[in-house]
Amino acid sequence: MDRRTLFVLILFSIALWGAYSIYAPFLLSMVVAVLLAMATSNLTRYLTRTLRSRKIATLVMVLLLFLLILAPIIYIATTGVEYLTHLDQQTIREIFAKARSLTENIPYVNHWAEEYLQVDKVIPYLKGISLYITKMGSKGLGFVKDTVMVIAFYAAAVYNQDRFIATLVALIPAPQRESREMVAEIASTMEVVIYSIIVTAVFEGFLFGIFVSYFGFDGLLFGAIYGFASLVPVVGGALVWVPLSLYAWSELGPQPALAIAIYSVVMISIIADTFIKPIIIKMIKEQLLHVQIRINELVIFFSIIAGMSTYGFWGMILGPAITTFLFAATRIYLVYSSALEE
Repeated sequence: MDRRTLFVLILFSIALWGAYSIYAPFLLSMVVAVLLAMATSNLTRYLTRTLRSRKIATLVMVLLLFLLILAPIIYIATTGVEYLTHLDQQTIREIFAKARSLTENIPYVNHWAEEYLQVDKVIPYLKGISLYITKMGSKGLGFVKDTVMVIAFYAAAVYNQDRFIATLVALIPAPQRESREMVAEIASTMEVVIYSIIVTAVFEGFLFGIFVSYFGFDGLLFGAIYGFASLVPVVGGALVWVPLSLYAWSELGPQPALAIAIYSVVMISIIADTFIKPIIIKMIKEQLLHVQIRINELVIFFSIIAGMSTYGFWGMILGPAITTFLFAATRIYLVYSSALEE
């Protein structure tokens, strides 16, 4: 290594250190924004060709991201407070009594319900949740702020997506062909993940909202809540329909409560989530996007769970991206190892 190369390397290292010291608080938002831009790159190119303007295409993509993420959160935060304020202590006491009666013959669960399902213990938490949601809708908490930052960085990444992709390809220490394949595979995986998440969340939220609106509940509100809750694998939907069923039992009687519970389990959890969801993912992957990804769908599923457990909401994007990058880097390493052995 000559002096000029060493000098450039030192300058580049100093620049990276300086950039990290400045942008460290926004690093997660920037990474998520770049991954979202990669996932929606094909749609952005299509809009750019159709509208004949990159600026207008960028504006449309930013508005779509806002409507899909931030607008439902603001609606849930503002409208959800009204439902919390209507929950008086007598209503909560009746709901807990129903829950304890349903679990009195279940070992371990009955003791837990008897100990923790007490009005005096839950009221402070409900007040805290109400305050949290109110602040989330009016003053903006961490998640909303992070989402705004993601949208802002997303706008920059979408507008300069070709430069971003070219820079990523150039920075990967591998031949250009392998680098392009790695970036393309990450983008294809993220494209399938993003569109699948959006379609299934909207679909399941629509099914739940339509049904509960029949019993007098706000279908738009609970559909949006269920759509976001469905992003949590396995137990997400139950976080919505279980308390709503108990509330319906207390206010409307056992038949509406059982109808909501049975519908949620059979129609959404079993039919929609188990049978229809894989069909939707397959249609998105093969017929809409026409992409072939090397990572198995089950691996993507577990990477979403791992990502959400580590990074929270945005982990559903970071998990598959990191996993895809790991698989692609492993393949490149194996190719180089085989070449050296020969």
